[in-house]
Amino acid sequence: MTLDNPVRRRSLPLAAETAPTTPPRSSWRDQARNAITSLAHLERVLPLSETERAATHSLLRAGLPLSITPYYLSLCDPSDPRDPIRLQCVPQSAELESYPGELNDPLGEQAHSPAPNLIQRYPDRALLLVTDRCSVYCRFCTRARMVGQDGGARSEERLRPAIHWLKAHPEVREVIVSGGDPLVMNTARLERVLTLIQSVPHIELIRIGTRAPVVLPMRITPSLCRMLRRFAPLWVMTHFNHPREWTPQARAACERLADHGIPVMNQTVLLRGINDDPSTLEALFRGLVRGRVRPYYLLQGDVMRGTNHFRTPLQRGVEIMAALQGKLSGIALPKFIVDTPAGAGKVHLAPDVIVRTEASQTWLKTFRGEVVAYPEPTQTHVAPANLLSSAEKS
Repeated sequence: MTLDNPVRRRSLPLAAETAPTTPPRSSWRDQARNAITSLAHLERVLPLSETERAATHSLLRAGLPLSITPYYLSLCDPSDPRDPIRLQCVPQSAELESYPGELNDPLGEQAHSPAPNLIQRYPDRALLLVTDRCSVYCRFCTRARMVGQDGGARSEERLRPAIHWLKAHPEVREVIVSGGDPLVMNTARLERVLTLIQSVPHIELIRIGTRAPVVLPMRITPSLCRMLRRFAPLWVMTHFNHPREWTPQARAACERLADHGIPVMNQTVLLRGINDDPSTLEALFRGLVRGRVRPYYLLQGDVMRGTNHFRTPLQRGVEIMAALQGKLSGIALPKFIVDTPAGAGKVHLAPDVIVRTEASQTWLKTFRGEVVAYPEPTQTHVAPANLLSSAEKS
């Protein structure tokens, strides 16, 4: 397989950081109130193809929600049917297709739920679902089975069984607050949820998974940042997929979080025809680092039903990472991760750099393609140092 992208796309600016047409003083609540949630509204603001119109009609009837903030839609080129923003948020007919191996719950979250609204797939951390609402519903969402369909933000009463379970399990040290998107909740309600989590004595770290900096950057207000700061150590995990999303508003939102002492990490999903080439991802990762956002994961698309058209072969991701190795510094280079089906856990994939191994040396391939011998240590036994003095032993 070569690195040539098999999907033809119009040439796009890779790191423009140009301002969208949304009025700069538009509040996040205005954006939420004016989100595009119906076929009629979508047709008024974006010329649709017949297949897009039919797909949107069918998917809305099937219960799969539509929501696009005016800000995010303003990043789209309405004349380009392969626009990378459009493909992420406008329904496509391919979503109605199903292929072998696809699942409604690709990460086995329902099977790993020890309490309502709680998922635990790793011993030391758990994921708390605090809402089923997002400001934009990504068409490749791994939780399409539940988003937008179960009443919105969870009340404190609905979350208490999960909190009780956490208090009974001291091995859990970290909680990831997710949904839906927790930042679509109002600040006071989110603060109460974070206070509940902080009441668990052994929780050492909170993470918030959100796409608000990407699709609703005006949500990242100074008052929100000040509230989040009170729950440090708290990390924000966001989700930029394409350089066109890295606007001045988005960068300002991320920098505002960083200025309040809140680290920001990014998880990019590898999407066919959108970002599955090295130059696009290089531009994205360079832009993020300039805005103090650490590229954390490049995620292989989950085997969610109706998303086959977004997924790339695993080898494609490995090749892209090989092309980026050496071009980007370590802080700008994410790990390529596959979250294996049915909740078996994440696997880190990387280019194979070990050419061969001998007793005295191992041969490695560098990012330039050179093969270099690395001398292995001599295999002699050395007794471990005794760090305790005689007096301390007695």
